[in-house]
Amino acid sequence: MPHFDSAGLRLAYLDEGRGEPILLIHGFASNKQVNWVYPGWVKLLTETGRRVIAIDNRGHGESQGSHKPDDYGAPAMAEDAFRLLDHLGIGRADVMGYSMGARISAFLALNHPERVRSVVFGGLGYGMVSGVGDPEPIASALEAEKLSDVTDRTGRAFRAFAEQTKSDRLALAACMRSSRQKISEEEISRIRQPVLVAVGTKDDIAGSPQKLAALMQHAEVLEIPNRDHMVAVGDKVYKQGVVDFLQALARAGVS
Repeated sequence: MPHFDSAGLRLAYLDEGRGEPILLIHGFASNKQVNWVYPGWVKLLTETGRRVIAIDNRGHGESQGSHKPDDYGAPAMAEDAFRLLDHLGIGRADVMGYSMGARISAFLALNHPERVRSVVFGGLGYGMVSGVGDPEPIASALEAEKLSDVTDRTGRAFRAFAEQTKSDRLALAACMRSSRQKISEEEISRIRQPVLVAVGTKDDIAGSPQKLAALMQHAEVLEIPNRDHMVAVGDKVYKQGVVDFLQALARAGVS
């Protein structure tokens, strides 16, 4: 698996297919394989004629991280994504992030708008602005000696997921405890690129996709029927909606 250097960290990525590039940014406690390869996204997008790049965020998957909260945060991870585009010599790309990856994608679009052609915010609606709850139960669950010690329902889910993916639990806890910089409504309104906000109708974490989309000039909503936060990422409605969104932009000559 290829790696690149980002501010002294050795970060892993995949790069498959040919055509217009799309950068995929996974969610918290996940990685490029779990979020994008196993659910079939890489296969689907390469078969539709896209070059697919997917990063392992710092502290996740095969990428280096640390156990210090100050080394994380969505703005820092957005700079990792920016450096990956530089490393690959990609001037501009479509970007799709899921959950934490959507927040990272928003900072990438805001801080480097010339590098982002369009953006898909998966699994995150108005929670982008309001926040998505208290991080402490999840961080504590990740630090617990064993899963059976964890009583918080959400914390247990993330702890079990981290064990399933064989993640560095202390790195994930540091990431969860990092400065969770919110994005204001005014900042979101500065995103001028075409946007698709894709959220499951049973997602009780993401916040309203309609409320987020209403803040932007060129945003539309894709509701993923009967899917919650954890399972929406592999849904066929989500996949088809993203393919349709990207193909519509190509027909419109968005560049």
